[in-house]
Amino acid sequence: MNGSERHVLLLDLVEDAGLIAEYEAWHAAGAVPHAVVRSIRRAGIVGMEIYRAGDRLVMVMETAAGFDAAAKAAADAADPDVRDWEALMSRFQRPISTASPGEKWTTARRIFSLDEQ
Repeated sequence: MNGSERHVLLLDLVEDAGLIAEYEAWHAAGAVPHAVVRSIRRAGIVGMEIYRAGDRLVMVMETAAGFDAAAKAAADAADPDVRDWEALMSRFQRPISTASPGEKWTTARRIFSLDEQ
């Protein structure tokens, strides 16, 4: 992956069809605020996709070499646009049942790779 790294993260949505539809609308092409997209790219995230099955979300994130999740979290906490976005998204989101206290998106651990077989 040219020095990049893949991260897979899990999160659940509130089980409400109207809220799920609204969440998806906020994530449609061009709907995410430019300041939020800019903060993602500046942090060294070079690719990000979110998939949904029922109320479960799966985020697949590709990061550049040297990506620092703690630095990204600190930058987000200092950015009023990102804070506003996260506050808005919290209406829709809920941690998965196995999340640690205070954890939002939970990192999934890879248990299989075809390349290693």
